[in-house]
Amino acid sequence: MRWDGLRIEPDGTLRADQGAPPALFERGAIARTFDTPGFRGQTYFEVHAKSAINRVPDASRVPFRWTINPYRGCSHACRYCLVGETPILMADGRTRALADVRPGDEIYGTELAGPGRRGDCRRYVRTTVLAHWSTVKPAYRITLADGTQLVASGDHRFLSDRGWKHVTGTGRGPGQRPQLTLGNKLVGVGWFAEPPKHDAGYRRGYLCGMIHSGGPAGQLDTRRHDHEALARVHRFLADAHRAFAARLAEWPEVASREWRKGFLAGVFDVAGSYRQGILRISGMDPQIAAWLDSSLRELGFTFAAACSATGLTDFRLTGGLPEQLRFFLSADPAISRKRSIEGAAIKSRARLQVAAIEPLGLDLPMYDITTGTGDFIANGVVSHNCFARNTHTYLDLDAGHDFDSKIVVKVNAPELVRKELAAPKWPGEHIAMGTNVDVYQRAEGRYQLMPGILRALLDARNPYSILTKGTLILRDLDLLTASAEVTDVGLSVSVGCTDEDLWRTLEPGTPSPLRRLGVCATLSEHGLRCGVLMGPVVPFLSDSPAQLEATVRQVAEAGATHVTPIVLHLRPGAREWFLAWLARNHPALVPRYRGLYGSRAYAPKDYQERIAGQVRELAERYQVGRGSPPPIRRWRGPAAAPAAAPAAEQLTLL
Repeated sequence: MRWDGLRIEPDGTLRADQGAPPALFERGAIARTFDTPGFRGQTYFEVHAKSAINRVPDASRVPFRWTINPYRGCSHACRYCLVGETPILMADGRTRALADVRPGDEIYGTELAGPGRRGDCRRYVRTTVLAHWSTVKPAYRITLADGTQLVASGDHRFLSDRGWKHVTGTGRGPGQRPQLTLGNKLVGVGWFAEPPKHDAGYRRGYLCGMIHSGGPAGQLDTRRHDHEALARVHRFLADAHRAFAARLAEWPEVASREWRKGFLAGVFDVAGSYRQGILRISGMDPQIAAWLDSSLRELGFTFAAACSATGLTDFRLTGGLPEQLRFFLSADPAISRKRSIEGAAIKSRARLQVAAIEPLGLDLPMYDITTGTGDFIANGVVSHNCFARNTHTYLDLDAGHDFDSKIVVKVNAPELVRKELAAPKWPGEHIAMGTNVDVYQRAEGRYQLMPGILRALLDARNPYSILTKGTLILRDLDLLTASAEVTDVGLSVSVGCTDEDLWRTLEPGTPSPLRRLGVCATLSEHGLRCGVLMGPVVPFLSDSPAQLEATVRQVAEAGATHVTPIVLHLRPGAREWFLAWLARNHPALVPRYRGLYGSRAYAPKDYQERIAGQVRELAERYQVGRGSPPPIRRWRGPAAAPAAAPAAEQLTLL
């Protein structure tokens, strides 16, 4: 693994590997593990970052411009804090990470089909990768209204409804260039679905679909199948146990999602077609039609079905190209020619307006390719130039379990904060902490980076805010109180619900909700004003009137200055992990989530407004904020001389 270049052995000696990949940070990384129970199973990668205070682009809608992030990765292990890689649409209709694309690969690009410079006249065409290389640049995360997320450099350009635009730029001066702003709509179909795992369930489903749609005799007709489908059948049969192979045509008592994906792929390879923008599966007898109907519904597809006079049923997928691509990617039929979208117009109703742009606080390798068309399709949008893999996956850590168990620690963050606050160019603006990953997560108890950061902020009298789920913030009570006497300090704790059973399954690595409200109460007792971010409100699990009332009542009792509800977001990556958790723990809710969210990342606006209205009424009833302490009186004397400090940096919470 890339991190093995420097590693601390159990005896305390430092091992440096010969031929290890180059270091990502100034002094490489040291990997540490600890045997104490609270840290068992976790690895901490100690790095020296190049900067600590990161600017949020002007296009972002967050109410602050600067952040500090001492950790990347989060030991809280919350089930909704995950993101995926950036996939590129290949010419065979499948996807591949941009970092893994190579010269000579066939991919999809676009070309103008008529006059004009905007995306409304563009069509998908096949093109060839001519060159591939990487550079290192500061990374930004772009979030679209449908939840699509992309990580890119500030120099990267996307095709929008107003032409090509850079992620960051300026409207005047020698460096003038068009840049993305809130509301700009990108061109494409939106985030790509995850491909299926070709596990035993998928293989059985595929073979079952092939057999049943191949004819009433239940035998494969080699004259009707392309070589790609036959090669897959032979491969799946070779992997099958002899006893299983004898029962290929049997319908399952309980069909898993992977079985259904395989079944749809097998049926489509035999009886499906995609022509002139229409995806169709034809001539299904009643039994196969019933399984097709239930599988399409279970996987959230919209479709129309028509039964002929002969009793056979034809299915047609609705929703246009976004749904058709989702079918191809999530079911993964074997026959490439049936998945071709060449010549299709780049038009969709996907909600691809820019919702936020934020810096990640890291310089990352940015991958760039040259193609025959000058562009490519990255996670569903038309783009070119310098893309990065997701930060955790670039570091050879996955975005799931590794995000919870492998934590990057920026050990020099306090030194950098003090240095950057003292720079003449620093504007003295508000800095938000805890907006990406909790600064008071478990790792902070060992590395103690926050005291140094808070001392630097105190000495500079720089305003700041902290959002946390951790109780460790009380360790720094004296520093927080001293800061509040000389500058603006905003404090908030995150408590989605006071239901202890739900907390144990959704946020297993965090302090209990009552302990977090205890933090709010203690801060209030010491004259520090603290609010509560009531998030996430989890539909059908923590949104009942009784649950909302119980939470708001206890928020009021804790002396919170305010309470702000946030409904669960299901962005790509987080969506797959959360829905997998939901299927294991609350399978009956899966159809309700499909109905509420559909393919969107956010719950419908009317649902969010209903929750916000209920919480607002409850806050008024229980007088949230009435008993809050007044702001601590500030002393306006001269600033203290800067002192030396330790090291840290930070990430987001929800």
